[in-house]
Amino acid sequence: MTTPADFTFTDYQPYDFANRRHIGPSPSEMTAMLKVIGYPSLDALIDDTVPASIRQKTPLAWGAALTEREALDTLRETANMNKPLVSLIGQGYYGTITPPVVQRNILENPAWYTAYTPYQPEISQGRLEALLNYQTMVCDLTGLDVANSSLLDEATAAAEAMAMAERVSKSKQKIFFVDENCHPQTIALLKTRAEPLGWTILVGNPFTDMQSADVFGAIFQYPGTYGHVSDFSGLISRLHQTGAIAVIAADPMALALLKSPGEMGADIAIGSTQRFGVPVGYGGPHAAYMAVKDAHKRSMPGRLVGVSVDSRGNRAYRLSLQTREQHIRREKATSNICTAQVLLAVMASMYAVFHGPEGIKAIAQSIHQKTVRLAKGLEALGYAVEPETFFDTVTVEVGKLQSVIMKAAVAEGVNLRKIGETRIGISLDERSRPITLESVWRAFGGDFKVAQFEPDYRLPSALLRRSAYLTHPIFHMNRAESEMTRYIRRLSDRDLALDRAMIPLGSCTMKLNATAEMLPITWPEFAEIHPFVPADQALGYKAMIDDLSEKLCAVTGYDAISMQPNSGAQGEYAGLLTIRAYHLANNEGHRDICLIPTSAHGTNPASAQMVGMKVVVVKVSANGDIDMEDFRAKAQQYADTLACCMITYPSTHGVFEESVREVCEIVHKHGGQVYLDGANMNAMVGLSRPGDIGSDVSHLNLHKTFCIPHGGGGPGMGPIGVKAHLAPYLPRDPSNPDSAGTGAVSAAPFGSASILPISWSYCLMMGGEGLTQATKVAILNANYIAARLKGAYDVLYKSEKGRVAHECIIDTRPLAESAGVTVDDVAKRLIDCGFHAPTMSWPVAGTLMVEPTESETKAEIDRFCDAMLAIREEARAVEEGRLDRTNNPLKNAPHTVEDLVGDWDRPYSREQACFPPGAFRVDKYWSPVNRVDNVYGDRNLVCTCPPLEDYAEAAE
Repeated sequence: MTTPADFTFTDYQPYDFANRRHIGPSPSEMTAMLKVIGYPSLDALIDDTVPASIRQKTPLAWGAALTEREALDTLRETANMNKPLVSLIGQGYYGTITPPVVQRNILENPAWYTAYTPYQPEISQGRLEALLNYQTMVCDLTGLDVANSSLLDEATAAAEAMAMAERVSKSKQKIFFVDENCHPQTIALLKTRAEPLGWTILVGNPFTDMQSADVFGAIFQYPGTYGHVSDFSGLISRLHQTGAIAVIAADPMALALLKSPGEMGADIAIGSTQRFGVPVGYGGPHAAYMAVKDAHKRSMPGRLVGVSVDSRGNRAYRLSLQTREQHIRREKATSNICTAQVLLAVMASMYAVFHGPEGIKAIAQSIHQKTVRLAKGLEALGYAVEPETFFDTVTVEVGKLQSVIMKAAVAEGVNLRKIGETRIGISLDERSRPITLESVWRAFGGDFKVAQFEPDYRLPSALLRRSAYLTHPIFHMNRAESEMTRYIRRLSDRDLALDRAMIPLGSCTMKLNATAEMLPITWPEFAEIHPFVPADQALGYKAMIDDLSEKLCAVTGYDAISMQPNSGAQGEYAGLLTIRAYHLANNEGHRDICLIPTSAHGTNPASAQMVGMKVVVVKVSANGDIDMEDFRAKAQQYADTLACCMITYPSTHGVFEESVREVCEIVHKHGGQVYLDGANMNAMVGLSRPGDIGSDVSHLNLHKTFCIPHGGGGPGMGPIGVKAHLAPYLPRDPSNPDSAGTGAVSAAPFGSASILPISWSYCLMMGGEGLTQATKVAILNANYIAARLKGAYDVLYKSEKGRVAHECIIDTRPLAESAGVTVDDVAKRLIDCGFHAPTMSWPVAGTLMVEPTESETKAEIDRFCDAMLAIREEARAVEEGRLDRTNNPLKNAPHTVEDLVGDWDRPYSREQACFPPGAFRVDKYWSPVNRVDNVYGDRNLVCTCPPLEDYAEAAE
């Protein structure tokens, strides 16, 4: 073969897959963007944006970035270090079967896992319907009136229920009774939550040790952690006589066969829906639930999906009541919860839709009958099995044979639960097969076949369920896979997620969740590991967590990391608990003042009050920076009692404040610690390290900076990094009260461990150089938007050199004065353009906070800027009288397909209404509803699936 004469070889330059996977703009696009901003190079822009005083001295370096194949090979080798045995440990975590139609079309589908929290209801109707199904499922099973759309895990839900009980109880007592049959991790978290608030936890037998007159509430486990199924009706009645609140932690699968908490009189029910199709995943993520009596609905923490109508009177869903109330009430908030477990709640709801009430009942019956057979075999071997009646869990007295049997079980491929020194616990589940029971019998010294024992029931007859559940038509649809697939697809089509368009939310960092990073989370070696297995069965998890922790320490400048917090708000809480424990250890427990600037994230003051701290607010200056004069004065005023300050860096206003080192020095001088909120780490990675500039502790939003997807409002991970002096006070293992550290903050030792492979893969495939480049491009993209919108909108806060960090605040307030166009109007009009609105009215009311991230290409950013500029021109048309002030495209947005048909009496064209600049014509996203009526939704609160005829009435 000969080479053509006009063909020449050049020096081979390998394509930069790492950077181009996560970094949107190409090198030539970056050059063009820099020209618009007015800089010759990216480094020159960074030098003018990030103060030299905080720049880190050495680059991130941990070897070359891996290719996708190399990273997946590394993940596979690591996964193979885990041993996914059959775990019958129970304790709130059970084997389950995820219907493949749910796994493929929800868990593995970017239309579901890349969506944001449904604060913009018009473009979240699919998720909101799925969450309404979830709430309906929970209400039906628990027999209570109102359920929220999920909490983080069962143990934290119990802590939230205790706090809620204290708020609504008519009792003046400060004691909370805890059933000794609650799961150990639940008891651990209740103690953590109660201690800083001055509440006493009393653990005991509720039938002999509880004096109802002495408590503000009590929690009972149903069934108990050792298998007991008890009727708490009498106890609950006694509690109510003294104004106390009753909480039942109930297994929803058991509720398919057992009397509901509501029928016992419970005020609150909590639990986990993990066994509704969500893998155990070494502890999470899973969707906890909370349901309450109607009288208490306005005191319930978390998110609540309600039914409303749109401007045409059509049915529409929205978040209702106290959603994100901590951002409004701040230190007076009842909870710091900012995220839910939406993706997992959707999975659980679809599990119920897929199986329906008959299927759920059949699964529960199968689990129970297998447990009865297991018990019969153990009794035939001469073992004492407790309790007499049970659902899926038995406790076996084995005396000195405990270690022998446990070891024999492992040899059979089965994990059992060690209870004390002489007992073994066994919990069966949906995945338990005949061979499982036979393996357990062999471990106990028997050689039986399942067929030798007749199926039977050992449920307490007085507690058998008589009431119906899952009666709504959605749980009775044709469950052929074709219909399920189409239903899931219809819902996802109603939403706008990252797989369709840029979501430029300030402070929320909606960036690429690369497919290669997502693949490992469903591998059995990660997904099917129980959180309390012996350490030698989770060596892969240990290797991954150790390496990821080491990398995060390198990124942050901290000395130790705890992976336990399973949300950003939990990270704040854990960090402040760590600071509090440090002060207590130094005999300075009187330090309880927390300084927080008014610009801080709304969860900051809420977290501070949860650990018993008193919030002192610090002013900000006109340019958005911390008012240093006020900060110095407050630090001096509270020098003797200063515990800490909480700051966000870069600031919530999107600027690198030059005074950050001085802030840290002032706090340390007066005996306090510095908590630096890590929500904006996407502007710091590789350029500046919190631990180097004076901070003592930070949480990291792995669901922001490190690519874990938001999942429509959860899952998240909020690990905390600390300097060495705080390391001894990090959260302890919730299942082991003798472990080192202070109070546990999540039900599992490593929080939602099964999603950590995402962040680890991201670090491996980017390398230190790639992570640094990502930060630089995030700053480039934000400054490019600010430059392109200059003249049309004011950017509220900039540095002295006119630069913003990774986000910028666009001021739309002048439009309200000149044209009557509100920030809501701008947000809804962006839907017509095919965009999710930026963060609205926070941290400044009437503004939009824009964060493009590094993932977005120049073309997508330009499309967004074109849309924003067109919106400004529409407002100008209103100002000049060319468009009506109350009947215009902005006021009537979003427009739907219905606006293309029928009569049209508006003073602007359908073309202008439905196809504004920025909108695609062929692939246009159509909002499924017009603007949602929030007032109607609050006045007519409906939080479960209403009867179909109600939908027709609402549309009239």
